[in-house]
Amino acid sequence: MVSVIDYGVGNLGSILNMFKRLDVAAELARTSEEVMKAEKILLPGVGAFDAGMEMLERSGMIPALQQKVLEDGVPTLGICLGMQLMTKSSEEGQRAGLGWFDAQTVKFRLDTREYKIPHMGWNEVNDVHNSPLFHEMGPEPRFYFVHSYHLDAVKPDEVMFTCTYGYEFVCGVRRGNLFGAQFHPEKSHRFGMRLLSNFAAL
Repeated sequence: MVSVIDYGVGNLGSILNMFKRLDVAAELARTSEEVMKAEKILLPGVGAFDAGMEMLERSGMIPALQQKVLEDGVPTLGICLGMQLMTKSSEEGQRAGLGWFDAQTVKFRLDTREYKIPHMGWNEVNDVHNSPLFHEMGPEPRFYFVHSYHLDAVKPDEVMFTCTYGYEFVCGVRRGNLFGAQFHPEKSHRFGMRLLSNFAAL
């Protein structure tokens, strides 16, 4: 069972539909009690960093998440803003993040005459450390992105995926049972289905 954290931010319907197509059991978790029953956790997110952290704090689920993720070692995947919330902080706001990764979230530093912000659309993703999420992914995997911020100062051994948009940036991280992806697998068709299927099989 994959528990999708419902804290008022994210493409919950799209994620649940993707798991349904994969015939993977998934349900929304809205309370600490539901989080404590999780076998796998998916932390979605769309929008601004501070608003996301505020909503997550209001949900009251953070202590339960800390226990399940950091103490019990439950496989956990953060998507888009969900991954950014796993860092220590973001240039987008003032609030502290969850700090599960010793990294920061920064705004794209691009020549906007050539590159538009947000970075939006399909881009090829490079698997840096033979991630289990890319098992049997197939050649030239492409995923759908919508974001203006990305991770920075990631420890080299925690870089899972990279992508190039103006310059190469980290678009996926891993530390033990913790995974994060900047792109949206729930909007990425067959490649996204494979990634979520691999996550569910961990």
